[in-house]
Amino acid sequence: MPGRVTIGLYNSYDPVRFHESHRRALARAGPLALAFNCNLATFGFPYEKELSTPVEIANWVSTTTSIGESGAYLVELANKGRFSAFDFPKKGFPPQLGEVVVTTRKPSSERKASLSDVRSALKSGRSVLLVFGLGPRGLPKEVFEIGQKHLDVTAKGLSLETCTALGAVVGALLAK
Repeated sequence: MPGRVTIGLYNSYDPVRFHESHRRALARAGPLALAFNCNLATFGFPYEKELSTPVEIANWVSTTTSIGESGAYLVELANKGRFSAFDFPKKGFPPQLGEVVVTTRKPSSERKASLSDVRSALKSGRSVLLVFGLGPRGLPKEVFEIGQKHLDVTAKGLSLETCTALGAVVGALLAK
């Protein structure tokens, strides 16, 4: 059985206040995850305390956006149990999400992976967590150190806006 892909959104914006950029990333990643049969996980998003489950988060987002059929795809993903919310990883990402693949335009030479490498892992039954940094600073250094693999989808070191990178990586990895 092929491994599962989880799209991981890492909050590099504000750790205290939920911003429009968080909302847009969720609303855009939900349909992408649903379309390509991926899971979706957030890390360090500052959700309101009363939003204690992924379904509650998805329902709230759906009342505040027009993206992704007004958040309906994110709600569907959450209702299927394929949306999760985690705190910032202190000692590593949850192991049940799979091998950590950091998406970056600057992969380390020792951890550099190609799309073909990641596809091979999936075909062999291993799951992968694709980690995307939200915000102009990208992912912090400690996340790069956690990532077993580093993937530059452009293979040219080109910087892509987050939602463009989401679509490019998932599409290039999983499109038939």
